[in-house]
Amino acid sequence: MDDGFIYLDYNATTPTDPRVAEAMRPFLTGYFGNPSSDHRAGREARRAVDQARVRVASSIGARPDEIIFTSGGTESNNLAFHGVAAARGGGHVITSAIEHPAVLEVVLAMEGSRDIEMTIVGVDSRGRVDPAAVEEALRPSTVLVSLMLANNEVGTLQPVVEVAKICRERGVAVHTDAAQAVGKVPVDIDELGVDLLSIAGHKLYAPKGVGALYVRRGTAIEPFARGAGHERGLRPGTENVLEIVGLGMACELVELELDEEIPRLRALRDGLRGLLTDRIPDLIEHGHPEHRLPNTLSVAFPGVEAAEVLSRLENDVAASAGAACHEGGAILSHVLWAMGIEPEIARSTLRLSVGRFTSEEDLEIGARRIADAVERRPGRISQNEV
Repeated sequence: MDDGFIYLDYNATTPTDPRVAEAMRPFLTGYFGNPSSDHRAGREARRAVDQARVRVASSIGARPDEIIFTSGGTESNNLAFHGVAAARGGGHVITSAIEHPAVLEVVLAMEGSRDIEMTIVGVDSRGRVDPAAVEEALRPSTVLVSLMLANNEVGTLQPVVEVAKICRERGVAVHTDAAQAVGKVPVDIDELGVDLLSIAGHKLYAPKGVGALYVRRGTAIEPFARGAGHERGLRPGTENVLEIVGLGMACELVELELDEEIPRLRALRDGLRGLLTDRIPDLIEHGHPEHRLPNTLSVAFPGVEAAEVLSRLENDVAASAGAACHEGGAILSHVLWAMGIEPEIARSTLRLSVGRFTSEEDLEIGARRIADAVERRPGRISQNEV
């Protein structure tokens, strides 16, 4: 940003890339047709949607007809769970304890309404699922396993390939929430072996309000909303051409630039950790040392309330905390809880995430501001409060 504000919260959302905005502009000011219409205006809109579908598919190694456009990752996840469960008449679903609420809240609600039975598998201290735990949880009635590709809080990559292989041998469908992975690490559906994959546009420099669900050919799935036969009959409603075009361009940029972007992001992340460690040598880093996103740094500053640090930084640095403040106390991150992180450490945790527009100067300024806020020791945590 041009006002001195340092943005280190790319896992929360990304700015719209100017090239994405430029691709969208004609559909904001000129091309307004309904893609379902047969006249020229409709055909122009349909061509734009078709081109975007090709771009999204190409970015993950899929076929265009396997891409269903949605309003974002949350809707994609809902369609995957409700759609597979409906097509298979209910059954047993497995997911992990560190999934995004856009997965966990869906399966909890479905279990509560008795649409499915559910098993939640745990993770180790680095936030990674053991494939053997998934295999042990499988039942004859299991219809779907969902395991996120990359965790949004600590950046740990999950063993989706290994889990998918186990499930494929049992005839169980596999879904992965790839919202935090697409645009940060290579994603190829054939290498992963998954049947369904969710994408969120605003995590990869497209606007908010658009996403996609990959559905492998032959996967049994039903719509959970009804209407006209848009998106292979799986997602009714006139297509959001403007934002679909944006998502298509964002995915094309990922395909073109990711190989160069990964080492740059990794160097920025490691540089940020180094700058912080120089000032605060007792910081604690969360997540897996190898299987991790290149842009994500989850660190705790023992003895310091992260929420108060963020309150001091709110006009200067964007970041996220490992605990959310609510009336009556702090709600700890379910991810850190599942990893077995002590509550006082979870309450001291910040998530810092860099991205496409982060510069080395941003890191230097941001690290200095964060360290200054931490060293002021706001909100010393008392053991009696834990």
